[in-house]
Formats: sequence, structure tokens, C-alpha cells
Amino acid sequence: MSVLKGKKVLLGVTGGIAAFKTAALVRLFVKAGAEVQVVMTPASKEFITPLTLSTLSKNEVYSAFTDEEDENAQWNNHVELGLWADFMLIAPATASTLSKMASGNSDNFLLATYLSAKCPVFFAPAMDLDMYKHPSTKNSLDTLQNYGNHMIPAGTGELASGLHGEGRMAEPEDIIRYIESFYTENLPLKGRKIVITAGPTYEAIDPVRFIGNHSSGKMGFEIAKAAHRLGAEVILISGPTHLSMDNNAISVIRVTSTREMYEAAHKYYEDADVFVAAAAVSDYRPTTVADKKIKKNDSTLTLELTKTEDILASLGEKKSHQKLIGFALETNNEEENARKKLKKKNLDFIVLNSLNDEGAGFKGDTNKISIIYHDNKKDYGLKSKKEVAGDILNEIVNLFHA
Repeated sequence: MSVLKGKKVLLGVTGGIAAFKTAALVRLFVKAGAEVQVVMTPASKEFITPLTLSTLSKNEVYSAFTDEEDENAQWNNHVELGLWADFMLIAPATASTLSKMASGNSDNFLLATYLSAKCPVFFAPAMDLDMYKHPSTKNSLDTLQNYGNHMIPAGTGELASGLHGEGRMAEPEDIIRYIESFYTENLPLKGRKIVITAGPTYEAIDPVRFIGNHSSGKMGFEIAKAAHRLGAEVILISGPTHLSMDNNAISVIRVTSTREMYEAAHKYYEDADVFVAAAAVSDYRPTTVADKKIKKNDSTLTLELTKTEDILASLGEKKSHQKLIGFALETNNEEENARKKLKKKNLDFIVLNSLNDEGAGFKGDTNKISIIYHDNKKDYGLKSKKEVAGDILNEIVNLFHA
């Protein structure tokens, strides 16, 4: 999942041959999960049609303050567009447009929108070699960067004139990477590795049956997504669940039993900055596992159970630099039991939820939690598990600034 997912992108297209690349650029933004609004200069329509970009962006394309063919048309509000965007990208940015941006010469709808933008502005220069090297162009580039705009450097290659050199607009894939890097570098968990466990574990009784619990894994999966959105490298160790991860940047390790989860947890723990144990791990396993399906011959069946590995306690014993977070799902004496677990397992904080709270616990899309530290406690109302994950990640970020 790209950090661009959900971003509102205002793409300004100007009149250069590189405008043909904006079709691919819009597709990449949309594929990344961004919402794209295109603004074109009149000259850019000679290189690519508004219909093409409207079709790809699934939004109307703007190029003027009013529709000249409709005398009753409403005014296109450049101020609203400038405020709507999370960021603006002008690509290609021709020498003429760069000069006007630098001087504040607002002679078309795109430039008026640029001057109204309150968001980060990126621009990708595109022109021929001699134009790119001209002192006036260099002055425009320097001025725009001094204003706080972000230049996506032009590449070197074959130009429309037949010359070979600098001035070629960056390729759409490179533009996307540049902007993703910009947002990633400013994320609070950039450079941190977070390992998360999620879902239940199953302990086999025979080849058909198992001991397990009702955990869906939803909470752990949401924590993994929230951690990635904040820039972390994420490894998710998941027990058996129907959930899938739609973000290829998150490594998912599938396990079944507590022993398998224990081994995976210890494999990745040493290099982790944060470990979040959100899985509902089975406390016991059958002492003996039948190699064939147990037949229903008797009215009762007695199973001898043995304790499983205590994953969280074993990690707490080995803790050095890691931030270790646990969960406590309780039905009685909730806070007392959670505080005992917090201390016994050497945790930085513990997330408590109670099956007595409506909307909390397994399977559902909501949860109600308290975050308990050794010296304080924070209570939260009923929220979606996505929002709860955000609250938990905020506390994790705070651990690094305490």
C-alpha cells in the first residue's frame, strides 16, 4: 500500500511534449489509491486531450475559470481547488510556466490555482537542453525552491529537438517514487522495524480437530497497516485467519500453532524496535496428538492438556532496546489482571479490553480499550479497530520521545 493512498492530488499539466506522459502519471496515482484532479493550461491541450485525463482520473478536467461554451456555467473556483489538495504537482513544468510561477504572473487558471495552494507543491521541469541551461530558467528554478516548492529533477536523455542532454521530464514512475519518498521521510516511524502478532493459534487434537479461540485477527492487521502508514518496516506474524493483507510492503508470516508463532516471534525479535503481541495465543495444547481422526465412540472424551509457550513472557525476559506491547482481554478484575501482566511480562504498556464492554473483543469491527502504563492509564471510547490501531500507534510513537 502506497503512502499516497487517500491523498488528494492536484495535477497541473502545461504545454510541452512531455504532457503525453501525464496519462501514465494519472494511472499510477490512481493505482496508488490517490484521488486525482487535473488542471490544464490551454496550450497543454495540443499535446494531450482533457478527455484522456478525465477518463483516467474519473474527474472533470479544468482549464479555464468558466466554460466559454455555456454562458450559464458556474465559475470554476481555483481557491477551493488549491485548498482541496494534499499536494500539487505541475508536470510537465515548461520554461514559460516556471517563469510565471516565480514572478506570480497569474494569466491562466492553472497559475491562479498554484498561487492559491496551501499544500506542498512539486514541479517537474521539462524543456530542451539550451532552455534548461539558460540563466533565466536557473533563476526560476532557484526562486521556486526558495519559495518552498519541491523540484523533481529533470533527467538526461533524448529530447524532442533531437539533442541529447538534460531537460527531459522525469519518468512517471520516478515522479511517484520521489513524492512517496518525500512523505515517507517525514513519517514518525521512518527507519523503525515493528513486529506484530495477530489472530488465534490452533493446537491440533487429531488431523481434523483443534483447540482454538474466536480471534479474527482484525485488530492485529489494522495495527500493521497503521504502523506502515507511519513509515515503519512491518512484519506481521498471523495465526489462522481468513484475512489477507492488501499491502505488499508488509511482510506476512503465516503460522498455525503457538510453537510456530513462538519460533517466528523470536526469529524477528532481536532486530525489532517494537513488538506488539496482539495475537490471542492458545494457553494449552493436547499432550498427545492422535495421528488419526478420533472416532465418536464414547459419550465423553478426556484430553490431557499441557501449557503452551508463553511468547510474551519469553520476549520480556530477552528485552533490551525493544518496546514491548501486550494485550489483555479480560472478563473480570480487568485492570488488576492487566497490571499484573504488565509487570510480570516486562511490558512498556498493555492494551486492555473487556468482553463485558459491548462492541469490544473478538470478530467485530469495533473495540473499546484502555492503555495502561506502570504509572498511568488512558481510557478510550468505542471506536473502529482502524481508529483504535491509530491510538495505539500514537502511544508507540510517544515512547520514542519520552
